[in-house]
Amino acid sequence: MKEVRTQCLVVGSGVAGLTTAIEIAEKGQDVLVISAAPSIEETNSLYAQGGIIYEAASQDPEVLIRDVLEAGAGLNHLPAVEQLAKLGPETVRRFLFERADVPFDKSGDGSFHLTKEAAHSESRILHHGDESGRVIEKGLVGYCRGLSKITMVPQTTAINLLMTSFHAIDRSQLHEPARCFGAFVFDQATREVYPIFAEHTVLATGGVGQLYVHNTNSRCARGDGIALAHRAGCRLDNLEYIQFHPTTFYFPNSPRFLISEAMRGEGAVLINQAGERFLEKYLPEYAVPELAPRDKVARAIHHEMLNTDTQCVYLDVRHKPKGWAEERFPFIYRSLMTYGLDPAASPIPVVPAAHYLCGGIWTDLQGKTSISNLWATGETACTGLHGANRLASTSLLESLVWGSQAGKAIAEDLKKPQPVIPEIYPWDDETSQVDPGFLHQDWFTLKHTMWNYVGLIKTEARLRRAEGILNELSRGIEAFYQKAALSDELIGLRHAALVCQLILQASQRNPRSRGCYLREELEI
Repeated sequence: MKEVRTQCLVVGSGVAGLTTAIEIAEKGQDVLVISAAPSIEETNSLYAQGGIIYEAASQDPEVLIRDVLEAGAGLNHLPAVEQLAKLGPETVRRFLFERADVPFDKSGDGSFHLTKEAAHSESRILHHGDESGRVIEKGLVGYCRGLSKITMVPQTTAINLLMTSFHAIDRSQLHEPARCFGAFVFDQATREVYPIFAEHTVLATGGVGQLYVHNTNSRCARGDGIALAHRAGCRLDNLEYIQFHPTTFYFPNSPRFLISEAMRGEGAVLINQAGERFLEKYLPEYAVPELAPRDKVARAIHHEMLNTDTQCVYLDVRHKPKGWAEERFPFIYRSLMTYGLDPAASPIPVVPAAHYLCGGIWTDLQGKTSISNLWATGETACTGLHGANRLASTSLLESLVWGSQAGKAIAEDLKKPQPVIPEIYPWDDETSQVDPGFLHQDWFTLKHTMWNYVGLIKTEARLRRAEGILNELSRGIEAFYQKAALSDELIGLRHAALVCQLILQASQRNPRSRGCYLREELEI
């Protein structure tokens, strides 16, 4: 059986995983970064539009702390918020200025152009047009390619974590605290399953957007890391807190893409089909309701669509100078023009969509999980930073800060003698073929069940309906998984089915609306 050994295995190649890898590699340790995607750069980080928090003119971290806490509806872990605010600027400088050389937009005087997004009280967000995630991700990947201690391998899907409690041939290890020592992975090109043995393992697989019909996420954002952690016995937190972005492009039978919140931050307004601004009806407490927190704007849009029996609302920038959208938001402009829609002449049809998971795998301030030698960073982790709702443009910064903290801690630990990696039983291959129609239909059922019953607004009746569907679906998926020849799609479907059940169960336990988690009891 083929095997690979490394000092640290990082599962996921977005900003969080790459930052972790850089910290470890620069301290002389070997790191292997794997991704299920066809390209190392294909991550949620790549699609981030708005930007990353840096420093406002006040340079007062307390102002950012207040903004994060207000957006998070008081459910935030204060030490995590303080860590982000205090370490953020220096971490941005160290990784994005000095290493990745990210070309953030600048003003005429040569200073960085800082923009403002919803629920921010100051302009503090660095950006590169509306493709900030793309230049950050590409910059970090380029830097990693110059480090001999980092190996990056795409098209490699993690199946299960290797655990002393499950996989060690020496069963006496069952009496010791559970420890992770790598993962079984699937090579999509050779269709081979093999173990990667590692002293430390980092889960940085991103979010869960692909569990929903309407979402803004990379195709690999299906909850892989959360499923891996749960099967290993990890503590999970706040899985019901899934943020739905208020504005994604709506066109029947076409993929959704994000219409950046920065567009509203710079003056775009929401109108209904009659051409009327409607947010004031639902959010009268805000002087500029378009800049209210995301959960409030998404809920207002949802109600307006129900009340007017329409499929979407519209984002209007026609009052801006000609050429503004093309210059400030080139990616969005190009994308809209492929549908023949010029935002200078026509309002942009938008709907809410699943965007960001505020919960995930519980970690401490260094990214440690509840299992020894297992770490989590980025969106797949729950640091407590976001509370019940994420403040715009905190996600990339969280990935940088916690990736750096985890990398430093892992590199320090690797200086010490490491536990012996135990012998394991080889992987037992199965060869039965799966009908592609089953996979397609199961994904279809999963996504529509989550969207319709465990989506933007939950009710007890909807959750009960979802429970019956998901339980039956999961039994069928697990049955043919046990005997089937593996594929990335099948592994991902198995991960996704489990995570859907975990989100459902977290929702059933929580009867209270808070932040981006909305309960609304309707008559059956």
